[in-house]
Amino acid sequence: MHALARTAAASLVAVSLSCRTSENPAATETTGAAESTGQPDDGSRATLVHTYGLTTLAAFEETEPCVQWTLHNEEPLYVNAVTLVNDGGFHHSNWLTVPEDKFTGEDGFFRCSDRGYSELDAALSGTVVFAQSTQSRSEVQQLPPGVVIKIPPRHKIIAGVHLLNLASVAIETELRMALDIIHPRDVEVLVAPFRLTYYDLDIPPERRSRFTGTCKIRGPYVGAVGGEFDLKLYHVLPHTHYLGDFFRLETLDAEGNSEVVFEKTGFNADAGGRAFDPPLDLRGREGLRFSCGFDNWRDVSIGWGIGDQEMCVMLGLADSRAIMDVSVLVNSKPTGVEGDVLLNEGPCQVLAFPENGSQTEPTEEEKAAPLYVPPGDPGDVDLEPLKQCVDADATVPSKGAPSLQGIYGAIFAPGCVFSSCHDAKQPAAGLDLQSPGLHERLLAHKVAARVDVPLVAPGDAEGSWLYRIVSRCDPTDSEGQVVRHMPYNAPTLLTDGAVALIRAWINAGAENN
Repeated sequence: MHALARTAAASLVAVSLSCRTSENPAATETTGAAESTGQPDDGSRATLVHTYGLTTLAAFEETEPCVQWTLHNEEPLYVNAVTLVNDGGFHHSNWLTVPEDKFTGEDGFFRCSDRGYSELDAALSGTVVFAQSTQSRSEVQQLPPGVVIKIPPRHKIIAGVHLLNLASVAIETELRMALDIIHPRDVEVLVAPFRLTYYDLDIPPERRSRFTGTCKIRGPYVGAVGGEFDLKLYHVLPHTHYLGDFFRLETLDAEGNSEVVFEKTGFNADAGGRAFDPPLDLRGREGLRFSCGFDNWRDVSIGWGIGDQEMCVMLGLADSRAIMDVSVLVNSKPTGVEGDVLLNEGPCQVLAFPENGSQTEPTEEEKAAPLYVPPGDPGDVDLEPLKQCVDADATVPSKGAPSLQGIYGAIFAPGCVFSSCHDAKQPAAGLDLQSPGLHERLLAHKVAARVDVPLVAPGDAEGSWLYRIVSRCDPTDSEGQVVRHMPYNAPTLLTDGAVALIRAWINAGAENN
């Protein structure tokens, strides 16, 4: 069992996450809970949907497989939006498109090392398509009109995924992806990947810290393309793990002056990407500064890695003639203190590669022809991007004797604390599901929503707000207004068995067991 999973299983004080979010208005939100895009009615758009099937994760299992989907496309595809939906357990994933003969093998999940998979190799032979926000179950990466990711002929989608089940029971989860393609005549801009990474993390115990890279990218870009610095940024997505609580992106001019263009604080497992429309034009700028902040409540230092370690990465999609990979590899040093935050900074290494030769504009023949849509897999016929939400079946019985301890291990710890907002630091709606004394808080909690029922009414599940928001797709308050169901950012509900566990526990008296 991994150290992080052991921590979650052993104690109510498993993970500290903040649910407070603050974003800079310069960046507009274009990702969030996924919605079905529908099929075109004028031949200018189409949606390709694929299911990667069901994956079973044992209790506290953590694994990092790869997965692929062969598109069987004889012609280029121009992708304006990407939707990714899962039933939980997908901690993070990076998605690229590569030629069919790269990393050869059957579609579905596989061990990355068996095919020699390398993310950098994949990016250089193809391009980046999508990156999943940390712990997000449902999100859309929507680019502005006419802005696309080009998938050349005979390519496939491939990804390295990080799966993590912090529940005390096994879970079964499905992964779906949808690509919104537009007609070649409507294409205005092809975007290329852009990445900022701070590898040299040494996060001290029991304090907050921040790591900043100040990166001059103009020179390497000009050298790679043999022309002017004309990069325009359309989309950014920061990535940290469970201790991350801050990200900032700034532009730099020749005098070293900076301007904040994107900032995010806190964490709530929602989609974290942002689009710039109009794009962030870096002409006249020297580079970018990026910062990741962490609140390390643990008593050990944390470094770069998976599981109970951390990451600091930003994926960008840019109108760029080069693929940019910028990183702080070594020589990160403390530079001072701001309030209670220890500041660190390191030198940036900038790599600029000429863009892939297949990333060319649509031809006149493509523009004149009808929209090309490749054949779908048999299992994807009539598949929607989202599974339909269905209210829980109240006739499904609970497996075993219901208990608060069982509910915590199977539902609260993985779905409400780690994957959402109800931690001990800044609990959403004032509901802390993490600290000791959980039973007393559940019974005494004052519901933030406008309802005339308590959170938990011992002996009466239907009269308990907790049960209503996990068992109904569209729970309503006392004024008839629909309230978001739980889990947060999930298109569907918990399994009928999980809902039955909560229902049985409440109906049995909601004991402290």
